Amino acid sequence: MDINELYKLFLDSTGVCTDSREVKDGTIFFALKGDNFDGNKFALSALEKGAKYAVVDDTLIPVNERIIRCDYTLKTLQQLALYHRRELGLPVLALTGTNGKTTTKELITAVLSAEYKVTCTKGNLNNHIGVPLTLLSMDSSTQIGVVEMGASAPGEIATLVSITEPECGLITNVGKAHLLGFGSVEGVRKAKGELYDFLKAKGGTILVNADNAVLCEMVEEREPVACIPYGIKFSGAEIVRSTADNPFLTIRLNKGRILSTQLFGEYNADNVAAALCAGEFFNVSRDAALRAISEYTPQNNRSMMVRGKFNTLIIDAYNANPVSMMAALSNFRQLGIDSCALIIGDMLELGEDSQKEHKAILDYIAEISPENLMFVGNEFSAAAAGNSAFLKANFFPDSLALKEYLLKNPLSGKTILIKGSRGTRLERVTDLL
Repeated sequence: MDINELYKLFLDSTGVCTDSREVKDGTIFFALKGDNFDGNKFALSALEKGAKYAVVDDTLIPVNERIIRCDYTLKTLQQLALYHRRELGLPVLALTGTNGKTTTKELITAVLSAEYKVTCTKGNLNNHIGVPLTLLSMDSSTQIGVVEMGASAPGEIATLVSITEPECGLITNVGKAHLLGFGSVEGVRKAKGELYDFLKAKGGTILVNADNAVLCEMVEEREPVACIPYGIKFSGAEIVRSTADNPFLTIRLNKGRILSTQLFGEYNADNVAAALCAGEFFNVSRDAALRAISEYTPQNNRSMMVRGKFNTLIIDAYNANPVSMMAALSNFRQLGIDSCALIIGDMLELGEDSQKEHKAILDYIAEISPENLMFVGNEFSAAAAGNSAFLKANFFPDSLALKEYLLKNPLSGKTILIKGSRGTRLERVTDLL
């Protein structure tokens, strides 16, 4: 079956699904394969649960008029997404980066939603499977698509932009993350730059943080290319220093207007500036854009400050790398809170630089010297070995062990920063705090 015929079936379906446990009546089930799973094994059960068709790449599956065979299911899913994206013909903004891309995506979506029907990446659907699913979730009512792109190896962003074909895009920043896959920060820079490469080749527009020297240099390397600069310093704005009484990001704009947000962390200022730039690119009124940002409430364990049962929690535990970890710790220290605690999880996928980067973070934490200090994961534990500054700190192999400790040694009346890579699952302990 060619992609044109498959697309007709897609238009007559209720959508696509890649998890047989989430099949709904009328969907098309794509039997994807991974290192630890094979969706082909669940194709027939997906049909029994109500899927209209199942797309498979296993020739051993019995012939069935509702079974659609292809050479490679994932490739077919991506081709269908690209076909759909072209048929819709709507503008798409793509973004990637080491830190802040999800928060930036959410802020951009909030701004654009003030005047448009926007479909954006949901959750962590920002990879080779998630991006096509995001595109296929768009329909004729969608006016603008906002697609987040993640990557852990060279060539992945190039694949994602070839599926998405964005008209404009931005890179939040380039830093130390997924070094195990990229090899070096230069490898990260080259991989993230694949978004810029596509936009230059296709005549798209780059939205660039003019305050970021690395990003500006990356744009200069690709000139001539359409480019719209943004930035806090570039625009003449100023970050109002956070305090214990006002811990949320506040920005004094270039004409003196104050923008108050519900985001914890001054490092989110660049994300706000990116959202305002996207709003200008799509002609959203300034007042509407500022209102959308001020009303945006962070979720999903990103830049959140919430009142727990017994403590005030600053939760930024969806991901962590040396840059984002240092930014979170620095901002926390700046607040000058007397009764505080740190719950810090390992920074994962740093490769051979892991111990060096974890020791650097420990050196900084030693300067903060909180009353209660808890680490989750083997990397911080190994990095702290022999360091007298951490003799009273508590180290746990995983968040379940920390949870058991907190049940017996509850914290109360503290302001607690919770920061770590997604794999450390620090959100498991928040219900006890």
